[in-house]
Amino acid sequence: MSIDLHTHSTVSDGTLTPTELVREAAAAGLSAMALTDHDTVKGVPEALEAGKRFGIEVIPGCELSVTSPKGAGWLHIVGLWIPENPEKLEAAFEWVIEGRANRNHEIADRLRHLGVNIRYEDVVARATGTVGRPHFAQELMHLGVVSSINEAFHEWLGENGKAYVPKRKLSPEQAISVLLEEGATPILAHPFILGLQGDQMETAVRELVDLGLEGIEVHYTEHDSADTDRFMALAEKFNLLVSGGSDFHGTVKPDIKLGVGRGDLNVPDELLERMKAHRRAKGLPV
Repeated sequence: MSIDLHTHSTVSDGTLTPTELVREAAAAGLSAMALTDHDTVKGVPEALEAGKRFGIEVIPGCELSVTSPKGAGWLHIVGLWIPENPEKLEAAFEWVIEGRANRNHEIADRLRHLGVNIRYEDVVARATGTVGRPHFAQELMHLGVVSSINEAFHEWLGENGKAYVPKRKLSPEQAISVLLEEGATPILAHPFILGLQGDQMETAVRELVDLGLEGIEVHYTEHDSADTDRFMALAEKFNLLVSGGSDFHGTVKPDIKLGVGRGDLNVPDELLERMKAHRRAKGLPV
């Protein structure tokens, strides 16, 4: 059977509730999944309860956006096996969330300055959890400014968009440190998105390993076979756990399906067993 260790719900920027997400994962035939919402674990209790109802193992997780090496793309760290009351992690979330709220208002201001008749309260109404750029994209579609989510990000909200505002982020050291302090397993998410090649990629991974990184997403929706082989080689070189997931968000990424990505993703469940063995060897719960 297969697993999916990178998914998002309405508690961050997905379009399925934690319960709906877990139900869909079970219906897709997955043996296990991780809920890894951005900068929050508020959906985890609901997901864990749904896992019991639908007969699928749910790993409590989160995804942290961290500052990237110079010249690199986004750097995200997934934390797996987040404990029930992660006080230090919650404090880090609060710092990030405060920055996100300021960012959202600045995005709205920039859009209005650029002639878009957008109201921030309408954007907020589209979110059941954390307000983010996908909700701005949905409102831009509703207003007829764009015809698709992709266009919204390309023209307005993405890194090169007209209304882009940088996100407040933890440093890699802060993110990995707080995850380890909470007894979680830190994983480098979608290394493909870093956009680094050769020695630059190896240097970036080595620096993260020196900070305590324990795993890497080898299997990912955007990774082709060459990428998978490349990141598997890095996992072997640095003795990292191999992870993988779809990065499922629901209708905001309609071509990405749970467990299979765009159709050819397969994350074998044996990888989860290796992670559990690693954690047991450290005396950590699974």
